[in-house]
Amino acid sequence: MKVRDSGMPEEEMWSGFFDPLLILQQMEVSSETHVIVDLGCGFGTFSIPAAKVVRGKVLAYDIDEEMIELMKTKINQLGINNIELYQADFIANGTGLPANSVDYVMIFNILHHDHPEQILSEVFRILKKDAKAGIIHWRSDIETPRGPSLAIRPQSKTCVNWAKEAGFLIAENPFIIEPYHFGLIIQKP
Repeated sequence: MKVRDSGMPEEEMWSGFFDPLLILQQMEVSSETHVIVDLGCGFGTFSIPAAKVVRGKVLAYDIDEEMIELMKTKINQLGINNIELYQADFIANGTGLPANSVDYVMIFNILHHDHPEQILSEVFRILKKDAKAGIIHWRSDIETPRGPSLAIRPQSKTCVNWAKEAGFLIAENPFIIEPYHFGLIIQKP
């Protein structure tokens, strides 16, 4: 089940919207993280830098075969050997990972899906006790040069409510990630 209104722009344009290493730091991804999942990895904007930061591995999921093939090429060219790629409909079918097996999940720019609660439910299931997940999304209070339509972008307070309904604690209140995003860190109790 593809996330609505989620077509990817040219990679050069996309990468210009983010400082991945700074965002990973803000989202509390560190060398202490062993197993990290990237849901909707796309071009690898966050998976590839995360693989250079974490001491373990990155499990990168995307529904789009083209994105997975592009990622394969990139990680081979870069000599990265701690990213595992999965072409999967993780929203409809889950990740296939065991429960309580993951240290961190990146939920970046995908919660405008029709059923964000399905995503958060799967994240809750796979995270270990006390493990965290990071949410970033396009802000809904400003026009941006990219991203889903303003009408379907979740507000940060909506993401807080969804996370609480899924059983999460709020580890870090919503904050602005300049210039176009907000961030939120949630934790499985």
